Amino acid sequence: MTDPELMSIGAFAKLAGLTASALRFYDDAGLLRPEQVAPLTGYRFYSASQVARAAQLRRLREIGMPLPAIGEFFTAGAEEAARLIDEQVARVTTEAAGVRQAAETLKASLGQEPRRTICVLPGPVLAAAVDQVLATTVHDPDAPVLSGVRLETDTGSVALTATDRYRLATRTLVPAEPAAGSWAGTLAGDDLRAMTSRLRRSRTVTIEAGERTLGIRTAGGTVLHCRLLTEDFPDHRLLLDSLPAVTHRVTAGKRQIVRALERWAPERAGLRVSGGRPSLLLPDQDEMALDGSATGPGLTIWFELTTLYPALSHAIGGDVLLDLRGPDQPATVRSADDGDLTTLVMPCRTPES
Repeated sequence: MTDPELMSIGAFAKLAGLTASALRFYDDAGLLRPEQVAPLTGYRFYSASQVARAAQLRRLREIGMPLPAIGEFFTAGAEEAARLIDEQVARVTTEAAGVRQAAETLKASLGQEPRRTICVLPGPVLAAAVDQVLATTVHDPDAPVLSGVRLETDTGSVALTATDRYRLATRTLVPAEPAAGSWAGTLAGDDLRAMTSRLRRSRTVTIEAGERTLGIRTAGGTVLHCRLLTEDFPDHRLLLDSLPAVTHRVTAGKRQIVRALERWAPERAGLRVSGGRPSLLLPDQDEMALDGSATGPGLTIWFELTTLYPALSHAIGGDVLLDLRGPDQPATVRSADDGDLTTLVMPCRTPES
């Protein structure tokens, strides 16, 4: 006898948002067994308690999770299951970036888009610069240009700038050969992110500008294509020019601060200026004197770890300059070594507030 509370495969399929053929497939794959199978007819019957698992299975397939991983998902605890989802999203994101890059290459091959050589840069240096400024981008559906990187050249320098409107990073590079005049455009950050490993393996790269894409030619002759975004990039120069005057300047070793932040991983970290000396404040830890110097009267300023750490960890060279403007004004983190990197970071409230 079939339990009257059980549903036929057709009724269950409608409730679960799957087809009957898909349910048969998942049964054969061992992922969603029916509650009961009629011995004479082979008809499958399902219970209402299986709807949640069927819905999870449908969503896992929507994100492209392969069947073996789905089997692991259903036997895993919550933390492990979340990790499997994150790994699948990372795979899909990587694949999508590869598809976009291949699509741009195909479109570029359809016609000989006129290109102009802009400059020649060391590949590893460009890759590092891309990593440094990409930390300041954000994916905002209402402002897709904030996921991009502004590239500007003149005869003696190449500048990459990114901003999420709360932070700003500008990395200036010295070209291996003088740049061929001025050029400016906003590059798709996802495309840049996808090509950084190849840039690192090329001794030099030649930047070539077209109307729709930017070509980056490696030393081996391969051209990597990066989309040009058409939206207006925020006026970062206006932002920098409108900053209040600097009231304090701190010079400190980057490694000492970064190591402390990595070791203790506080939610917030403070910087104190007192008697011409800087120190680092970490909740529940003793005040740490920093190897460096400071100008200006006494000041304590706090930063979120997620804001301060990227600015310091991506700094170039061994030392950083921090230009401070008060506890509620943007601070500028500056570093220099074969070019320079400038990053704006916003302070936050004190841990007690």
